[in-house]
Amino acid sequence: MSSYSTDVKNELARLTGDHQCCHVAELASLMRMGGTMLIGGNKNLGISFTTENAAIARKVLTFIKSGFQLKTEVMVTRARRLKKNNSYLIRVVPSPLVTDLLTVLGIIRDDNLNAGRDSGILRKVCCRRSYLRGAFLGGGSVNRPEGEYHLELVTGNYDFAKMLVSLMKNFSLPVRQTDRKNDYVVYLKDGDAITSFLRIIGAGNALMAFENVRVVKDVRNQVNRLVNCETANLQKTVNAAFRQVERIKRIDRLLGLEKLPPNLQEVAKLRLAYPEATLQELVDALGGRVGKSGINHRLRKLERLALELGEVQHHDPME
Repeated sequence: MSSYSTDVKNELARLTGDHQCCHVAELASLMRMGGTMLIGGNKNLGISFTTENAAIARKVLTFIKSGFQLKTEVMVTRARRLKKNNSYLIRVVPSPLVTDLLTVLGIIRDDNLNAGRDSGILRKVCCRRSYLRGAFLGGGSVNRPEGEYHLELVTGNYDFAKMLVSLMKNFSLPVRQTDRKNDYVVYLKDGDAITSFLRIIGAGNALMAFENVRVVKDVRNQVNRLVNCETANLQKTVNAAFRQVERIKRIDRLLGLEKLPPNLQEVAKLRLAYPEATLQELVDALGGRVGKSGINHRLRKLERLALELGEVQHHDPME
């Protein structure tokens, strides 16, 4: 069974778009995530890109082939262990043209290596979206919406991580960054933020699936909250009724209910007759002659009287 992250990546890997500038931005980000440079003969540069996703490998190969006449090799390493994915290695054979590709991608600038500040290829909004898409394809993951909300992009490049944080803030996302061993983790923990991110990078189907589960989850949580609240209120009502009964019995024992004024005597006997009844049920038992606030007021007077009797047992408070 494929993971939700894999489903998202498979959908994104099929998005090609029409603009060459977006292809460049996405490929640059993918290379930042999963690419390494090779040095061949005559100090010519080459590229090695590794991924466990066949669809991503095809996309990277297509982008490289579409813009540059470069010699490429593809190797598949079969997983020996059960449940481990195959690994796809795309190798761009070292040649002078590779430097041109790396320059277009912004990875080489003025014959120097550019650590990860790619603002030059991110002037357009469409390119920023593509860049974030490439980052997710190359090193991203997102939890299934049934569980805890969490989306992250993991890279070993500090400058690149900073660039991703800046880009996501540009889209008003509540992004955070942390370290994990030798990696830098850029992440989102909010359901709304994750749906916004999926929308930004073009994962429409994954977004719909996420939102559908999220709606069901939110409704379930709301129902649970209401049930918990109802349970708490019920417990509160039962506790109050039990306390009232005990204190009325104390009055009866120490004073005698017949010595109470008629209005208090009526409510005291009613509570003893219906020890688990709610205030509304006591109102109904009296035929509506006394409202909830009136019954509640009398019960509180009875409770105070019971406490006074407990403190001074030989004094008759009704005298």
